[in-house]
Amino acid sequence: MLDDAKHLHFIGIGGIGVSAVARIALGRGWKVSGSDVRQSQLTDAMVELGAKVTIGQKAENIEGADVVIVSTAIPAHNPELLAAQEQQVPILHRSELLAHFVEETPISIGVTGTHGKGSVSTMVTRVLDAGKKDPGFIIGGLLIDYGLNARAGGGQYLVAEVDESDGSHKNVSVTHMICNFLEADHLNYYKDLDEIIEAMADAVRNYDRLQKLYVNIDCDGNQELLRRVPEAPAVTYGTHPDATWRGELISSSQNPVQFRAWYQGKALGDFEVPVAGRYNMINALAAMAVAHDLGVSIDDIRKGLSQSHGLENRFTILEADGVHIVKDYNSHPTAMRKVLANARDLADGRIFTIFKPYRYTLINYLKDEYATAFEGSTEVLITTMYAANEDPIPGVDTAFFVNLLREQGQNVVFLPEDTGIVPHLDKTVQQGDIVIFFGGDDFFRLADNWAARRVASSKAGA
Repeated sequence: MLDDAKHLHFIGIGGIGVSAVARIALGRGWKVSGSDVRQSQLTDAMVELGAKVTIGQKAENIEGADVVIVSTAIPAHNPELLAAQEQQVPILHRSELLAHFVEETPISIGVTGTHGKGSVSTMVTRVLDAGKKDPGFIIGGLLIDYGLNARAGGGQYLVAEVDESDGSHKNVSVTHMICNFLEADHLNYYKDLDEIIEAMADAVRNYDRLQKLYVNIDCDGNQELLRRVPEAPAVTYGTHPDATWRGELISSSQNPVQFRAWYQGKALGDFEVPVAGRYNMINALAAMAVAHDLGVSIDDIRKGLSQSHGLENRFTILEADGVHIVKDYNSHPTAMRKVLANARDLADGRIFTIFKPYRYTLINYLKDEYATAFEGSTEVLITTMYAANEDPIPGVDTAFFVNLLREQGQNVVFLPEDTGIVPHLDKTVQQGDIVIFFGGDDFFRLADNWAARRVASSKAGA
């Protein structure tokens, strides 16, 4: 199908994952068109690269396309998807196009797991670059060091963030697979954690090109994964004493994160990564493990890690008139708890945490974890739940979530609309405080605009 195609049309080309595969398609010579519901930095970038992008989605946008590319986020009633079905234009999920790119590349590194995928992918890319491997990459976020979420590279190596949230990771058979965490998540698709682990195990069993599997052995879900695939060619990393690649923090400071590493019990010396969040040591160990097996020297690994500044909006810190503002994409309670623990070191003031509950299934299944996820916050600001087209679960709603936190002694402020966040912060936050925005682009735009206004106001009053 793809071998004969000349024109690919991407529905939702402004999405971070869809735009990444579209960028590679452009680099490999396909004619690319696409559409999205609004103009953005990513749609503008696609236009600059030569794609024809339409803002607004309608049937005629697919005219001339040989194949239409969709993601799981595209609803069944989308007019372009319906037109493709009616006109019998072949339709591929973005993971199937990603699989095509992977299969064309001799060495492919797939990074999966319920969180940490983007950060690990970024470090792997940086370290392989330091080793002069010129990797291509397809990552679900903008790499700060490159200003891109994808590039073609030299053709021999490809680093890909492989999404397990909808089971599409089974479409992508890589040669080297990193599984960073396996915890209960994406419960709109999976029944429970056991099903998530089994889906990952099934993928490992069926990856016919797999040469090495790398797992964070500190994670209980990954330990169970290894028990289910004992035949897998596994390499472990973490702080566990039995880890093949073991790390130990040597400083409580952040940015850079500093640690000491061992490989098979042999000391390798000290390393640092210029990012915030001490949990990034685990991410760095994953990158070290795969890069070493691909022939990158320890010196080049050390150099690559020291130049890896991460992804946009992953523990991104803004300083605005004496207030530390943190933006973090995570909505999983385990990851949020880690961010809060690390944010405590930024300043001595109070911590204000802002969160929009996400999906009925996630809140219902992980209610006990969410109940304690915000510990350490002086105040938690909660806005109305985003259901993401899920059917409601009786008794699980925003009020349920607010009461859940209050029963644990949290000081919770409910703001029905996002527009109430900044006015509340203006009245409440003082210099020396820390404000954490958990979520997506809507909250990050609020954070950026609020920070810019504080800085401008401070300069004007100087």
